[in-house]
Amino acid sequence: MAAKLKKGDTVVILTGKDKGAKGEISSVNPTANKAVVEGANMAIRHTKQSQTSQGGRLAKAMPIDLSNLALLDSKGKATRVGFRMEGDKKVRFAKTTGEAI
Repeated sequence: MAAKLKKGDTVVILTGKDKGAKGEISSVNPTANKAVVEGANMAIRHTKQSQTSQGGRLAKAMPIDLSNLALLDSKGKATRVGFRMEGDKKVRFAKTTGEAI
C-alpha cells in the first residue's frame, strides 16, 4: 500500500491524550503502521549517565498509529489523502481541497 503520510508532513492527532495536537512527523515505520510526531505522545524514559549525556529522566516522543493521524491541508484543516496520476507521476493530493501535496 502506498504511503499516505511521510516524514516531514504536518499532521493533527485525532484520538488519545494528545487529541487535537499538531506536529511534524519525524519518522515513519510502515511495517508497524506507526509514526513519531514531534512534541506529541511524550513519555518519560530513565537513562543512565554517560560521557556524552547527563542522564536522568528524559522526555521522548513515542510512536502513534497512522490511523490516529490526519494530514493538514493548506487551510489548516484535517484531510484525507488520495492519489492521482499527473503525467507519468503518482501524486498525493488533499481530498478536501483537491490540491497536490
